[in-house]
Amino acid sequence: MHVQIALFDGFDPLDAVAPYEVLYAGGMATDGAVSVELASAQGPREVVSGTGGLVLRATAALDPGRADMILVPGASGRVGEPGEVPDEEAAAGAGEWQRDAFVPVLLGRTLTTGLPALLQQAMDDPDVTVAAVCGGSLVLAMAGLLEGRHATTHHMGLDLLDATGAHAVRARVVDDGDLITGAGVTSGLDLGLYLLERAAGPRVAHAVEELFAYERRGTVWRAEGTVPGTL
Repeated sequence: MHVQIALFDGFDPLDAVAPYEVLYAGGMATDGAVSVELASAQGPREVVSGTGGLVLRATAALDPGRADMILVPGASGRVGEPGEVPDEEAAAGAGEWQRDAFVPVLLGRTLTTGLPALLQQAMDDPDVTVAAVCGGSLVLAMAGLLEGRHATTHHMGLDLLDATGAHAVRARVVDDGDLITGAGVTSGLDLGLYLLERAAGPRVAHAVEELFAYERRGTVWRAEGTVPGTL
């Protein structure tokens, strides 16, 4: 399984690095059966995150034709109250966006790049799985790609996710077949371990858990089984 993690300007480093490290360790544990790389819609380049100007290098062009999975991280920036979030024009003149832009603005700016078309291509390909962490689900949703699908995101974005026509689920990881999403911040570790279990089995995932001294949290939610009554 080859995974590309899609970096964009303002991305959240933890959303990208946590699953990257899990999947990279899984590759070592499987003699290369799992591989992972950082990519961008613009090709190889330095990509500035939204966390203090931290830079990661995308070493490849995002390409659904050569990836078995594409994973989209969220953005890192100011949160603020709903009334405080500026429009795109105001935000553009507010200074260095990498340090002071609001998260919804950073996520929205991805829609002006080549990323949505590549994600659409991936979603249309039954051989490609799309995953997202935190606000990465909102990138997909704002691009019109999650209508009718079950997904999760950071708890502060669940209402927005639901408003796009997705079925927002308050869970750590949601498995909707060829769409797998994780909630906020550290859930990238849980998502990565679950993806590793799906690709290589529970023994490999457990070995990486032991290596990282981390145990997966929460129940992976699927639209299966008995619908619970009121608790």
